[in-house]
Amino acid sequence: MVFLISCNRHSDKVELFSYHGKYPDESAENITITMSDSGKISFMVTTPILNHYASGDDNYTDCPEGIKIVSFTEWGEKQAIITADYAAYENNSVYRASKNVIIHDVIKGDTLETDEIIWDQRTRTIYSNVLVKQKKADGSVNYGDGFTADERFTKYTIVHPRGEMNGFDF
Repeated sequence: MVFLISCNRHSDKVELFSYHGKYPDESAENITITMSDSGKISFMVTTPILNHYASGDDNYTDCPEGIKIVSFTEWGEKQAIITADYAAYENNSVYRASKNVIIHDVIKGDTLETDEIIWDQRTRTIYSNVLVKQKKADGSVNYGDGFTADERFTKYTIVHPRGEMNGFDF
């Protein structure tokens, strides 16, 4: 009886570090990754846990306890902050963040909330094909069926917007 109880407790802890029943080949805690271009910081990524799976053709990395990404302007100011409860890096160029995704444009003061975003490094775009809630700095709230943006989140477009809109937004 004692043996079964100890196995059960152990499997609960292992569950945190598994992805679809697989265990990581590498795992690290409290990670900060800084991406730069020509000596200027472009992005800073932080995560409590980073797992890497390298079995066969299924090569990917995930952040099961969430992620925070900060993008910077070319002058080093914060442009946008993205947080999500889960993130994965797949296919050597596609990042997917899901579960409670919040994007805050620090400069404009706008915030987008959604369940999933995809960052495609090849096209240098961020997009979502699921419901998006936009809170503008002036307090108005809009909804849409997704969005597309540049990777620094300086310009974005809401797909099929609806809700409160200022006449100057057109």
